[in-house]
Amino acid sequence: MTVLTAIAVLLLVYASFAISASAGLGGSLLMVPTLALFLGSKEGVALAALLLASNNVLKIIAYRATLPFRAAALIIALTVLGAAIGSSLLVEAPEWAVTVGIVVMFAASLVAERFDLSRLRTGFAPGLAFVSGASSGFSGTSGPLKGVAIRNLGLDRRHFVGAASLASFAGDATKTAIFADAELLGRTSVLTALAAVPLMALGTWTGSTVNRRAGERTFAVLFWSVMAGYTVRLFVLLA
Repeated sequence: MTVLTAIAVLLLVYASFAISASAGLGGSLLMVPTLALFLGSKEGVALAALLLASNNVLKIIAYRATLPFRAAALIIALTVLGAAIGSSLLVEAPEWAVTVGIVVMFAASLVAERFDLSRLRTGFAPGLAFVSGASSGFSGTSGPLKGVAIRNLGLDRRHFVGAASLASFAGDATKTAIFADAELLGRTSVLTALAAVPLMALGTWTGSTVNRRAGERTFAVLFWSVMAGYTVRLFVLLA
């Protein structure tokens, strides 16, 4: 990477951290296509998993007073199971298949928005969590599925982000362990991860501040704006 390219990548990584900490999810919205573009699909997905898992540690600390362990336990467990299956498939899949998987997942995000999956009852949340983990493990992103699954738990904005942080950390940590064992991360990825460490703290502080100052209605707008962002990302990737 050139210096300007590296700066651009790190700015987008910071924006990913801030979005994730404010809305509870959406970190992969910018991070996965950015890293996939500059590092390749497999290594980009693997590095995104590492960065997002690390960032979720800070989010858990920031939202430690509103972590709904009991309410989110089943969703977390099924997210981990799905992530393990999906990431194992990524390790064995050819590069082109992972790229296609990313595009397909983005397209599925559009379908989910079109049919307004928020209307699903809470009973569908575990199934959505499993599919979310599996798709995230293979393509690096779960689209809106994880957000919809957790939103169906009926939590306020602080507990929502707490639940999303727990589920995201569990899923991303599972993926990172599998990717590390497969040695998908190269020297550039390691250097990028080190450079991103201070951005995690700054992004988490920024996002947490936005969430704390927002009302429930404002948070709902933020949440669905992130969901709509998947639509924009699809067209950017296909351009």
